[in-house]
Amino acid sequence: MTTQVTTKVLPSVTAVIATRDRPDEVRGAIAAILNQDYPGSIEVVVVFDQSEPDPSLAVDSHGGDSPESDAPRRSVRIIRNERTPGLPGARNSGIVSADSDYIAFCDDDDRWLPGKLRAQIELLEATDDAVAATSGIVVTFDDKSVNRPAPTTRIAYSDLLRDRITEAHPSTIVCERAALLDRIGLVDEQIPGGYGEDYEWLLRAARDGGLVATVDPLTEVFWHAKSFFDSRWRTIAVALKWLLERYPDFETEPAGLARIEGQIAFAHAALGERRESLHWARRALAHDRTERRSYLAVLVAMKVVSVERIVRTLHARGRGI
Repeated sequence: MTTQVTTKVLPSVTAVIATRDRPDEVRGAIAAILNQDYPGSIEVVVVFDQSEPDPSLAVDSHGGDSPESDAPRRSVRIIRNERTPGLPGARNSGIVSADSDYIAFCDDDDRWLPGKLRAQIELLEATDDAVAATSGIVVTFDDKSVNRPAPTTRIAYSDLLRDRITEAHPSTIVCERAALLDRIGLVDEQIPGGYGEDYEWLLRAARDGGLVATVDPLTEVFWHAKSFFDSRWRTIAVALKWLLERYPDFETEPAGLARIEGQIAFAHAALGERRESLHWARRALAHDRTERRSYLAVLVAMKVVSVERIVRTLHARGRGI
């Protein structure tokens, strides 16, 4: 009598990298994904946004292509962003082009650490009521790294209203493709300037079914002195006001509402708009007297300290506004 052994087919994963004018960084991001120890299939889709695609990055499917091979299948596909210019449209271009079981994101200058994907897929497969997984992060700024373990193993909608949970960075996210397309929805391409698109998407994901997290830092996130958004304070203020209008549920979490109002106050202070900054600082403190961003906004508005000094000091500690 012959006994048949059934080998479980592991879920396939597509990692979407949106990129623009970062040729060296994107190669590092791709390599970190392809070198994951996850034994299932991994496809990397690199989406070039407002820049010329580099066909040399493509990798033909290899490993696991024949029945005799035990090696996991790996490939890299290069496409253009054919949707709205910017990060949200680029991410969505990658999402809709994929046909895998799970979708993951990675910024073009970040790095997945060894074991990330295996740990998150195992966690998701073992959890029936979660649609996405995140993890802790390592924040690197000016060659200094700070570990930020995930503060909780489960993230609910109310948690994200109360706190952005920086550790739930887009480069850590792995999500069921069916849930993303059928219920959560794509990244919103109408957010002003594309700012905070990851946070808005997380709110929808948490509202749909919640997220799970591996506590260990499994992604290295690089912060730069000249970040794309550091000088875009107008966009930040407008986008955060848009978020508050879109999610009236922030009214149920005073601390979370104050946090965003404090960020708006800081953005106006950075723009030199003292009256508007103090207005939003007062609103924030009315909801939460401990909201530190409001006090920082007042210091900047009154020209006691510079925006640059505050931002660099926070970044060096693995924190942001």
